Amino acid sequence: MTTGLEKINCLMNTLNGVILGKAEIIKQLTMALLANGHTIIEDVPGVGKTTLVKALARALGCEFRRIQCTHDLLPADITGITVYHNRTGNWTFQEGPVFSQILLVDEINRASPKTQSALLEAMQEMQVTVDGRTYSLPEPFLVIATQNPQEYEGIFPLPESQLDRFTMRITLGYPARRDEINLLQKKRPERIPEEIEPILKVEEMIQIQEEVEKVHTAESLLNYATALSNATRKHRQVILGISPRGTLHLLNCARACAYLGGRDYVIPDDIQEVFFLVFGHRLVVDRTTFLEDIDEKSILQEVLETVPVPGNTGK
Repeated sequence: MTTGLEKINCLMNTLNGVILGKAEIIKQLTMALLANGHTIIEDVPGVGKTTLVKALARALGCEFRRIQCTHDLLPADITGITVYHNRTGNWTFQEGPVFSQILLVDEINRASPKTQSALLEAMQEMQVTVDGRTYSLPEPFLVIATQNPQEYEGIFPLPESQLDRFTMRITLGYPARRDEINLLQKKRPERIPEEIEPILKVEEMIQIQEEVEKVHTAESLLNYATALSNATRKHRQVILGISPRGTLHLLNCARACAYLGGRDYVIPDDIQEVFFLVFGHRLVVDRTTFLEDIDEKSILQEVLETVPVPGNTGK
């Protein structure tokens, strides 16, 4: 009988055949999936962000929808609208693309702040409210947003409240030279999303997520995670440190990391492996510190080096 971990490894192998040379990035996205968390993929156009998300949705057998964000996109274009029918005199709700299991929000920072905020309730509470009525979203519900780097023109940076709802931020990066040459020679990857057959059933994915939730985390590691968060809040060059939600996301991803490692308990290495991925997009740094060549990564590195690490056992 195939175990949940074996199926997840099969999932990652399949995705590695779609996006060449990005095994570590695919592992990170899988950890966010196992932690039942939303993900931002930040990178320049043309590196395979959309292809990766399509392939993931196909491999999971999930309902997939895509929103292409533009300046004139409206909140109703995401959540849906209530329509009045003259002939019957009835109102009916027409669901928007948010009513899916995997929602790709392409170039999210090209949408206006008002439109971006339409996702807040959905991402946190798995529901949307339209015209005073609340509608539940399907399970699992995963938002994967792509965004252009902050230096690009015509964008609206996501507010802190929105960023905090994303469990992880990852970056694909340009392919290695050999992988790019292989891509050019083959004209296309080993597999394309449309050719992928579902590897997991939705019910199986939910069951695996429940298994990840049960991965044991010792009290010493709970103290370690909160100490890391507190260190960011007290840092002299940080305006806004890590929220309790951010700490929870850190632990959820650490459990997912342990699960992928074949363990039913968390060790400090798991927390450290996901530390920058989970905390990097949440810090708000004093802008004057950039004059001192200090950024979020260097501050987090300092925190990681100064907070004492507990013993290397989760039992």
